[in-house]
Amino acid sequence: MPYVIVAALAAVVTALAVPLVRVLALRIGAVDQPGGRHVHTRATPTLGGLAMLVGVGAGLLIAAQLKAFNPVYFDSTEPLAVGIAGAVICLLGAADDIWDLSAPAKVASQVLAASILWFFGVTMFWFKVPFAGIVVLAPSMLPLLTAVWVVAMTNAINLIDGLDGLAAGIVAIASIAFGIYSVHLQSLGQLPASSLGPLVASITAGVALGFLPWNFNPARIFMGDAGAMLLGLLLAAATSVVGGRTVNVSDQTFFFFAPLAIPFVILGVPMTDMVLAIVRRARHHQSVATPDTRHLHHRLREMGHGPRRAVAILWAWTAVLSAFALVPSFVPSLDAELPIAVVAAGVLLFTVFHPDLRRRSDVS
Repeated sequence: MPYVIVAALAAVVTALAVPLVRVLALRIGAVDQPGGRHVHTRATPTLGGLAMLVGVGAGLLIAAQLKAFNPVYFDSTEPLAVGIAGAVICLLGAADDIWDLSAPAKVASQVLAASILWFFGVTMFWFKVPFAGIVVLAPSMLPLLTAVWVVAMTNAINLIDGLDGLAAGIVAIASIAFGIYSVHLQSLGQLPASSLGPLVASITAGVALGFLPWNFNPARIFMGDAGAMLLGLLLAAATSVVGGRTVNVSDQTFFFFAPLAIPFVILGVPMTDMVLAIVRRARHHQSVATPDTRHLHHRLREMGHGPRRAVAILWAWTAVLSAFALVPSFVPSLDAELPIAVVAAGVLLFTVFHPDLRRRSDVS
């Protein structure tokens, strides 16, 4: 219940902050115009990430007042680190939304935020490799590994943020799933009560849900790089301190055996999109930062799905992947995966053989 309370209050604060940020964006001209690679048809203010930052700050402050989170805050600078790193990456992302920074500058901002996390101890210490045991990370490796983790997460969310409500919905679903997984680990004594991960996951879910009503098609505001990079940073922080610190894992299911694998499954949609983008651009000898219109959401639009249906399909895939990761943690039986496989088959059929697509094919 404390996690639900924090998530709900973070959502409310974010939702209330959005109109103020929207007015600010309009006044300073931070408006995303239609045309080019953009699929929206009207000028839309950006900087929505600033409202999310307010929600994150509120969530951290509210949690500090609840006794349930005393172990998280007692003699620990980790919550402060998340707040500072989140503010840094969000404000630098807002600068990019306004002045269009270069790709190296954006990566530098991500590395700076990651360095803040590492400096205050928000990083992984070890991880489990299936059939190989625990790999303890050398202190000299932690700065680089933290930077790679943050850069990967932030860019995965940033690249998938191409349709109204898409990134916010995916992050909300993934954060809820990861939060449930983390709390379950705590209940089994495999994750200490002082872990920051479940709290950050709940706050991330809250700010994403609070922002979503303003961002769903037709969006009244975009999260921009400020929001996408902030959400990516929060996910990186939560997953690193859970996947890289879980102890005494003895359950027979794979995701308990290798907790660091679960972020790649739950965030399978943005991770897959990022990998495909890197491969695609490398094949054409282009910079990784070169924009294009071949992302997953663009491909769904080309298939004939409208923007809302394309978003719903990618949300559904995120939910299916989250269930695939979560269900074995609670029901260690292969039979438990059968309903998920049926749902996945249904989503696949809906994606490829939706009636509207058949009608359009018949007409052509």
